[in-house]
Amino acid sequence: LRMDSYLIQMNGNSDVHVHRNGNSLSLGKVKNRKPRWAVRASEMSKKTFNPIRAIVDTMKVEPNPNKPMISLSLGDPTVFGNLPTDDEVIQAVKEALDSGNYNGYAPSVGYQSCRQVVAAYYSCPEAPLEAQDVILTSGCSQAIELALAVLANPGQNILVPRPGFSLYKTLALSMGIEVKFYNLLPEKSWEIDLKHLESLVDAKTACLIVNNPSNPCGSVFSKSHLQKILAVASRQCVPILADEIYGDMVFAECKYEPIATLSTNVPILSCGGLAKRWLVPGWRMGWILVNDRRDIFGNEIRNGLVSLSQRILGPCTIVQGALEHIIHRTPPEFYHNTLSFLKSNADLCYAALSAVSGLQPVRPSGAMYLMVSEALMCHFQSIAVCSVCAGSCCPAQCLPCLLKM
Repeated sequence: LRMDSYLIQMNGNSDVHVHRNGNSLSLGKVKNRKPRWAVRASEMSKKTFNPIRAIVDTMKVEPNPNKPMISLSLGDPTVFGNLPTDDEVIQAVKEALDSGNYNGYAPSVGYQSCRQVVAAYYSCPEAPLEAQDVILTSGCSQAIELALAVLANPGQNILVPRPGFSLYKTLALSMGIEVKFYNLLPEKSWEIDLKHLESLVDAKTACLIVNNPSNPCGSVFSKSHLQKILAVASRQCVPILADEIYGDMVFAECKYEPIATLSTNVPILSCGGLAKRWLVPGWRMGWILVNDRRDIFGNEIRNGLVSLSQRILGPCTIVQGALEHIIHRTPPEFYHNTLSFLKSNADLCYAALSAVSGLQPVRPSGAMYLMVSEALMCHFQSIAVCSVCAGSCCPAQCLPCLLKM
């Protein structure tokens, strides 16, 4: 009978060593500490900062009794009650709710029938779409988030307009993606500085964000300018994320061109939704249109979008149930009246601001904004004015009245 001898040693650092017949084996440290709570916020949460929401959600201001406060912070057309959606849009949701058919879970990318409705609405010979090319999302913001997440990895960079929508930076930095800002030129109605844009591209550039019509500039790119943007993307082999939530919301003297209709080889993820054109931002219905005529994205990007959408279960099912009715039965007069109202307010803002010494407003061509610069300010230090507020019935929310206060 053989008896092995063991010697167990512990040092002051809680290291354990076992000696068996002269051979040493280390077992590492023994846990002898008392458990303590150590819950900390994640690095992703610490990197996430949305400057617009930070102001709007937390702002507490003592009102001046002689000067009612004017909210110019959000592009929400519903705030003042002067831009209601159409009755057909409301009726569509009522019918979807009353049907009882949309109370359960939908596929994460949206109902197939609803994806087909969106595809048919936007499809054209220059940029054909099928249901499989559409991902329904919880608003255009989630569409942008998914598009960024599928195109860029931590450590890569994206190209973002300046001035531009702050959400691009908010999302990117939270994902560990670097943001490079390309300049817009106020003297050219906020066209992109193409030389500056192309100088920013490097081996780590994952995508180019193009926002047209622009938030917050109110600009609308011409067909020729969009073609020049596509030429840069094609030369550099950089895909485009097109934020087109204000698509078709342009004034009569301009024409809106979806950038995908002009592309022959650059792959594009176009983001849009109901929020602005149908004046229902709180309903959270958006979409991504996958335009990839050369199959550069292939199955990998499409499958990636599906996988990312499965983290949550897509947009509101009741609004999905109303989508076909909303898109097909909203009368043309509704769109016309909305744009006429915004154009009137934009002209009002432009005229009033142009009369102020030292301010240089740039006349908007669409969306809900115009940009105002002091004569000696750089363009990226400009401020935005929302066209929705200026036309309110309340004098305290009318910009010319404000300037006289």
